[in-house]
Amino acid sequence: MLTKSEEQIVELLWNFDEPLTSSEIIRNSVDKTWKDSYVHLLINSLMEKGIIEVAGFKKATKNYARTFKPTMSREEYLFLNLTRSKNYNQAQLPKFFKAFIAEATDLELLNELEEIIKKRKAEI
Repeated sequence: MLTKSEEQIVELLWNFDEPLTSSEIIRNSVDKTWKDSYVHLLINSLMEKGIIEVAGFKKATKNYARTFKPTMSREEYLFLNLTRSKNYNQAQLPKFFKAFIAEATDLELLNELEEIIKKRKAEI
């Protein structure tokens, strides 16, 4: 589970198409609730939790800075949170998906879900 500050950083990384340095994270964090000097602690915490990783290095002024990227998509993270919940029970997944599908109003979305299920069945 991420803190609010950690979530703000990983959301920013999800919204960018390229890895960011800590300075770029600070510069692009408009509504942050953390102090600039705290960014390194947050980045280290996110790396320890396996949510982000070092992607490489980028020239920043005279030195090189590490760049960071998410290790998973937003959707994978949401699913991870669901499965880590103390109330999670895999037997409840059909009810979860039934509730989700009952709310869906886009036929294209339902067709896409059907194709995903067919593909997974073929893999098994």
